[in-house]
Amino acid sequence: VQLQASGGGLVQPGGSLRLSCVASERTFMRYTLAWFRQLPGKERDFVAAVSWTGGTIYYADSVRGRFTISKVVAPDSNSKDTVYLQMNGLKPEDTAIYYCAAGGPLTRDPAEYTSWGQGTLVTVSS
Repeated sequence: VQLQASGGGLVQPGGSLRLSCVASERTFMRYTLAWFRQLPGKERDFVAAVSWTGGTIYYADSVRGRFTISKVVAPDSNSKDTVYLQMNGLKPEDTAIYYCAAGGPLTRDPAEYTSWGQGTLVTVSS
């Protein structure tokens, strides 16, 4: 599956952004969808993940209560699934390149994800 992420930008501390990631095919019953983030020279960190049913969600402790992951399942075979990351109460330490990912198991381990979007930069600064 191919993924296309968008929605990053510059926002002041305390502000909000919504990231979007469109999948090239239907992911329902096939893929876990997740968001990770990474700073240059650092490891890729888990942010949030949603199971293929949408019924189970994981968050990193650092974003729980501020970020919300959600998934919109395509209504028909001609449409595409989309996963969102609503980010509220943004902090400077949330600054990173954000990547969406698709994989099999619902996990926080980036090595378990087989498809990655191109990344979108989020900068939180006054």
